[in-house]
Amino acid sequence: MSRPRVRLPGSASAGEVIEIRTLINHPMITGLSSPEPRDMLARLEVRMNGEPVFTYDFDNGSSANPYHVFFVRIEETSDFSFVWTHEDGEEFTFEGQVSVG
Repeated sequence: MSRPRVRLPGSASAGEVIEIRTLINHPMITGLSSPEPRDMLARLEVRMNGEPVFTYDFDNGSSANPYHVFFVRIEETSDFSFVWTHEDGEEFTFEGQVSVG
């Protein structure tokens, strides 16, 4: 079973650029060079207060246990949702909040 992990700061100042790190335990098997059946994630979508801030479409060149680092400018207390979607439609999610104050 895939298990997402996210490093999201608990608080930030208004206008600050925050670093977000994501890691999901997943084998990412393409099925091209092994007898094992294909087992790939298709997409990662990150939303801040319902608006997309980061999207990534996986392909055959994606490594096992995909890790992403990206930056977002935050102006107000914000709710984040992270959704990794498998090729078969299964979703793995994580939710968090960054307080501004």
